[in-house]
Amino acid sequence: MGSKSDYLENKLIDHIFRDTAFTKPAALHVGLFTSTPSDTGGGTEVSGGSYARAQLNPDQSNWAATQGGTGGPGASSGTGGATSNLAAITFPSPTGNWGTVTSFGIFDNSSGGNLLYWGALASNKTINNGDAAPVFAIGDLVITEG
Repeated sequence: MGSKSDYLENKLIDHIFRDTAFTKPAALHVGLFTSTPSDTGGGTEVSGGSYARAQLNPDQSNWAATQGGTGGPGASSGTGGATSNLAAITFPSPTGNWGTVTSFGIFDNSSGGNLLYWGALASNKTINNGDAAPVFAIGDLVITEG
């Protein structure tokens, strides 16, 4: 699951109901947090130990249509208002302790940038030096509108 940030909510309101265009990000970057962000941002993103956000660009081959699967070219037609990753999202192998990861965030930049979506993980995961590279397997990162 996920929630939209205030930043994204405002951009969508302005785009749909007002006269301000919003261009989707060219790239999406998934970050990991040890303290959960909120609609206003914040939280504590992992840092150090070779940590970097993982990139999975907006594309129908990377994110499921609302009816599931790639849905082919064109718009989603499902009724659930959800998407999930169609490719694995893999982070670098940790070379230091990252701590207990509790949540994720999706940003429009590899560092800094704007938080678009955020959510808690289904279960917390402690990531230490020498652990395997953390990964969201196909279908594991679900974003639901509504």
